Amino acid sequence: MYDAVAPAFDRHRHIPEAALEAIRAIILSFFGQASKPRLLDIGAGTGRIGLPFVAADDDYVALDLSFGMLRQFDQRARQRNHPLPRLVQADGQHLPFRDAAFDAVMLIQVFGGLRPWRKVLEEARRVLAYAGLIFVGRSISPTTGVDAQMKQHLATILSELGIKTKGGNSREDVLRWLEAEADSSGAIVAAEWDVERTPRGFLSRHQTGASFSALPEQVKENAIRQLGAWAEVTFGSLDQPVQERHFFELRFFALTKGASQNE
Repeated sequence: MYDAVAPAFDRHRHIPEAALEAIRAIILSFFGQASKPRLLDIGAGTGRIGLPFVAADDDYVALDLSFGMLRQFDQRARQRNHPLPRLVQADGQHLPFRDAAFDAVMLIQVFGGLRPWRKVLEEARRVLAYAGLIFVGRSISPTTGVDAQMKQHLATILSELGIKTKGGNSREDVLRWLEAEADSSGAIVAAEWDVERTPRGFLSRHQTGASFSALPEQVKENAIRQLGAWAEVTFGSLDQPVQERHFFELRFFALTKGASQNE
């Protein structure tokens, strides 16, 4: 599913370079300047978050189930003359690493549509060294913004077309599990930036989403047509720009209890 959308995946999901560097700096700040922590990025995708780690030659491993996503990651690194990234195609539920192999596990924007999350977390915990950290990150847009309104109305349209969308968001379940397992935890706003959004931009961006792309063509065309008509009435134009403030939230969880019993 993600292989098909990989070439266009990042086109409409831009995060500023300064924000990406800030995310990297905050993650590394937990380990001190002299150390070089072993980092595993589960669901690394096309490297939006990972490229700054690769550019700096950090001890960073990117893992994703989609070969297409990882191919885009590799191409982007080569185009920028970065060191070649260490890429692993594997299922997050079955990590091909020994116990306690990493000092930190990154789970960035992967839980929105992930259902077997418990096994992923158990595997992340297994490969985490003593006093290791799990980072869960996401971009946050305004709840009343263009994207939020259009996403909500699209769900209504799909429901009326007889398409059952995924109920709930596993992210909250993930956070509760991690809070219960962690010795300590916290949240940091790692970066914030201004974004100009338009209804047309949402239509273009959402069509490259993995879940939406998997729908039947007739359903997609019908839904986009209805959504576009609604947006023209609601916002006045598909090209009406709206300035929004976006944030990147980074949650961290210290899991000394997650150390391998064999260590």
